[in-house]
Amino acid sequence: MFLPVSARATMLRQTLFRAIGPASLLALFAAPPLALARAEPPAQAAVVVVAPDAPQLAPDYWIGRLADADAVRLSPHAIAAQNARMAALDPHIESLAALPAHVPGADVTASLSDLSKRPNRTLYDVHGQVLDAAAIDAILANAALDAVPASVTPRYGLTVARADLRSFPTAQRVFSTRGDIDIDRFQESALFPGDAVAVLHESRDGQWYFVASQRYRAWVEKRRIALGSREQVLGYGQRLPVRVITAGTARTTFTPDRPAVSNLQLDMGIALPLRTDWPAGQPVNGQDPYTSWVLDLPVRNDDGSLAFAPALLPRTADTAAAPLPLTPANLIRQAFKFLGERYGWGHSFDTRDCSGFVSEVYRSVGILLPRNTSAQAVSPALQEVPLPPSSDRAGRLAALKTLHVGDLVYIPGHVMMVIGHDAGLTWVIHDTSGTTYTGADGKLVRARLNGVSVTPLEPMRFDADTLYADRITRIQRIPERIPAP
Repeated sequence: MFLPVSARATMLRQTLFRAIGPASLLALFAAPPLALARAEPPAQAAVVVVAPDAPQLAPDYWIGRLADADAVRLSPHAIAAQNARMAALDPHIESLAALPAHVPGADVTASLSDLSKRPNRTLYDVHGQVLDAAAIDAILANAALDAVPASVTPRYGLTVARADLRSFPTAQRVFSTRGDIDIDRFQESALFPGDAVAVLHESRDGQWYFVASQRYRAWVEKRRIALGSREQVLGYGQRLPVRVITAGTARTTFTPDRPAVSNLQLDMGIALPLRTDWPAGQPVNGQDPYTSWVLDLPVRNDDGSLAFAPALLPRTADTAAAPLPLTPANLIRQAFKFLGERYGWGHSFDTRDCSGFVSEVYRSVGILLPRNTSAQAVSPALQEVPLPPSSDRAGRLAALKTLHVGDLVYIPGHVMMVIGHDAGLTWVIHDTSGTTYTGADGKLVRARLNGVSVTPLEPMRFDADTLYADRITRIQRIPERIPAP
C-alpha cells in the first residue's frame, strides 16, 4: 500500500527514534535542509542498523514508493539478446559449446597455475593451527600440473548436487586469521544441480576434477559430477518445459527410495526440466506425484556416468514456468527473499556472498551476470552509470540520489543493489560480513552484520575519514536498450 508523504515521514521518525534515540532524532529533523545536503553526511543521520520492526525491512515498503513498480524493463526477447551480448563481450563468461575437441594443454596449465597458486600468506586450519609448508606442498602436488598432457580432450558432465568450487583439489578449509572461520580462502564459488561442466584435468588422488563452467574454472569433487556425452550435457539446459526456482532456496521432496534426488537444495534462478510424460497416478520414488512437479534430474551412476531420475518438487514451492518479468517490484521481492540469510564467502555454508546474491536475484529474472564483483564491475555488457571522481565527494553523494532500483554499486570486494530512496538517503540490500558507521556519540561503530542486510548507503564508512561513497569503483545497470549486434 502506498502511504502519503506525511505518513511515511511519521513512520521514518518512529524508526529512527527506536534506532538512534530521541536526542539524535531531534537534531536530525531540526537540521536545516542545507545541512542534509552537505558533502559529509551528518553524524545524526548515520542510522545503518535499523530497528527489527522498521518498515524499510519489508519489500512492500519500497515497492509502494515506486510509480513504475510493475513496468517491464526488458522483454524475454531483449533479455535473450542481453545474455547473448554478455556471452560475446565478457571474457569471464565461457561457452562450453565453443570449446574445441582438443584444448591445448598449455591453456589448461595456465588456468590451473592462475587458480592454484602457492599461498603467499600464513593460513590457519579450523583448529587455529598454521598450515605448514609440507601440508601446502601436498595440496599443490595433488593438483598434478605436471600431468597435464600437450592436448586435452574435454569430457562433459552435469552437476548432480550443489557443489563447492575450490582453489585446490582439497576440502580442507583455511583462514587468514586464527579463530576466524567464516572466510575459507580456498573457497571460490559453487555449482548447482543441472549445471554443465567440461572436465579438463583430474587430481593426482583421482578424487577431484578441474572443470570449466559457464562462469568459472575451478576444482570440484568428482562425486558431484556425472559424465555423459557432449550432446546429453549441453542439451540438458535447453530442454523445455522447466520450473524456475523463484524462492531463495527450495528442496526436492525427501525420499528414502532414491537418496540421490532426496531433499536436494535448489537455489534461486535454477531452471530444471519437467517429466511431462510421467503417467498420472504412477508413484515417483514411492509417492503419488499429483501434488508435485516431476523434475528430471541428473544422477551419477556408480561408475561416474550420467543418468536421469525423476524427483518431486512440491507445487507449494515458490517456482515459475519461466524467469520472472524484469520489473523493479520483482527485483525487490526476489532480493528480500534472502533477507537475514547468513553470509557465505564463495557460496560457503550452502548460502552465498555479495556477488552470488545479486547474481541469483538477477538469474531469477533471466539475466546472466559474471560470478565475482571484480568481473561484474568491469563487464562491458553492462551499462556504466556516470560517477564523479573520488575527490568530488559532494558530486558522488548527489549522483547516488539518481540511482534506480536494481543498480549495482561496487566498492573493492563488495557489491550492493539499490532498492530505493528514503529521507534523502539511498538504500541498498547486500550480503555483507559487516560495515562501519558513525554512531550518535560521534564514535565509529562496527556492525558485524554477516548476512543479507538492508542499509542506507551514504552513512556507511570504510574508516573515520573514508565513506563507502568515496570508494565506489563503478555503478552498473542492466541496459534497458540492447544495442544491435
